[in-house]
Amino acid sequence: MTDISKAGTFKLADRTVKRLGYGAMQLAGPGVFGPPKDRDAALAVLREAIASGVDHIDTSDFYGPHITNQIIREALHPYPANLTIVTKVSARRGADASWLPAMSPKELTEAVHDNLRNLGLDVIEVVNLRSMHGIHGPAEGSLEPQLNTLAELQRQGLIRHIGMSNVTATQIAQGRGIAEIVCVQNQYNIAHRDDDALIDALAADGIAYVPFFPLGGFTPLQSDTLANVARKLGATPMQVALAWLLRRAPNILLIPGTSSVGHLRENLAAAELDLPADALKVLNGIGGETEQAA
Repeated sequence: MTDISKAGTFKLADRTVKRLGYGAMQLAGPGVFGPPKDRDAALAVLREAIASGVDHIDTSDFYGPHITNQIIREALHPYPANLTIVTKVSARRGADASWLPAMSPKELTEAVHDNLRNLGLDVIEVVNLRSMHGIHGPAEGSLEPQLNTLAELQRQGLIRHIGMSNVTATQIAQGRGIAEIVCVQNQYNIAHRDDDALIDALAADGIAYVPFFPLGGFTPLQSDTLANVARKLGATPMQVALAWLLRRAPNILLIPGTSSVGHLRENLAAAELDLPADALKVLNGIGGETEQAA
């Protein structure tokens, strides 16, 4: 079995977690909507993740909706003491599986309670506020009312820590003026590197950066350079992409998602993949020359 501790650890709020975690989004049905085709397989993936040493799971009650959190509860409750579950709020799903803003104080409060109920928790370790000013990427706009709502829920003891997702540097600065921000979750991978400067700034302040779509998400990474490096190292392109992220900055925490036990094991094996200096130099150039699938 892979020793994922070889990827190191980093502080997430007041906990120390392994840098390779698991993102639960793919446990729902197609389009992150409805039930999975194979619920037993979804349960098996979660249990395998924990057995493999994963201690950081990322989720949301708008995955499904509700279904992913219910599967997590069925698979893992009562939870291991060292497991950190992170969720996010501020969106809801339409009947047509669309992603809709749900950023009012009432909607955010209801979302936190939904997460608590479906996960079977009395308090959530970290709640990320996902900005819906831009659906497909960060867009400027004040998040003060939303952050104040989460800060009040924090004072009530329903959430321990606050993070932010799909946000700009300006919004993060605003958030840090309202509450302690313990993590930022934005899109970032070897080919999508808009947050390079932000990652380094957060690292200097000891704040975790959790890239979503580390392998490209709905449009998986495609790069001849990546494939060639992987071939030389006897690894898969996705393992190389994850290993590159682990080398990119010490504050990066990975949450690659999958609904397959086999794929989960492949992802976690990135913890033991060594990237020699020549390979790292080649990989560093990908952000300027490629290419995610259309």
